[in-house]
Amino acid sequence: MKLTELKVDAFLRETASESPAPGGGSVSALAGALAAALAGMVANLTQGEKFADVAEKMREIAASAEKIRKELEESVQKDTESFDAYMAALHLPKGTEEEKERRKAAMQEALKGAALVPLETAQTAQEIFPLLKVVLEKGNANAQSDALVASMLAKTAVHGALLNVKINLGGIRDEAFCQKMRERVQEMWQNAENCEKELLAASPLSE
Repeated sequence: MKLTELKVDAFLRETASESPAPGGGSVSALAGALAAALAGMVANLTQGEKFADVAEKMREIAASAEKIRKELEESVQKDTESFDAYMAALHLPKGTEEEKERRKAAMQEALKGAALVPLETAQTAQEIFPLLKVVLEKGNANAQSDALVASMLAKTAVHGALLNVKINLGGIRDEAFCQKMRERVQEMWQNAENCEKELLAASPLSE
C-alpha cells in the first residue's frame, strides 16, 4: 500500500516507528502537498458574485494547485522508494572483488537517486509560492490565514527536501555532480526563504 493511502494515524505511527522510512524527505513532500491543497482551497473559496472579477483566475490557480498537490503526493512515496533502493544496494553481496565493485557502483547510483528525488520535491514545492502570492492579493480575505500557513508549509517542504539532498551528497564521490547540486540547493534554499518572507510581510496577520 502506498504511504498516501494510509489513514492519517497509520501514517503517523509508521513515521514514528523504528523504520527509517518514511522520513524527512517523505514528510517534506507531504508538507508541500498540504501547502498546495491549502492554496487550492483559498482559490476555491474565492468564487461567486462577490469575486466575479477574479473568479476565472482563481479557477486557474485551483487547477495549478491541484496538479502540484498530486505531484508532491507522488513524491511522498518516491522518496521512501529511493531510500529502499539504497538499502537494497547496501545489502548486495561483497564476497569477491567483483561483487564489491558492483556493490559500490550500485550504492553510488542509489545515492544519486536519493539526492535527485528530494531535489525534484523542492523544485515542485517552489511552484506553490506564485500561486499563494495571487490568492493573498486577490483571494477571499477570510482565508488569509490559510494562505499564510500554506506559505510556511511550502518553505518547510523546500528546505526539508533540500536538507535530504545535502545529506545524501555526503556519500557521493562524483564531485562534479555534487558541486552542481550544491549550487542548486543554495539557490533554491534562498528563494524559498525570500518567498515566505514576502508572503508573510504582505499580510497584517503576521505583524
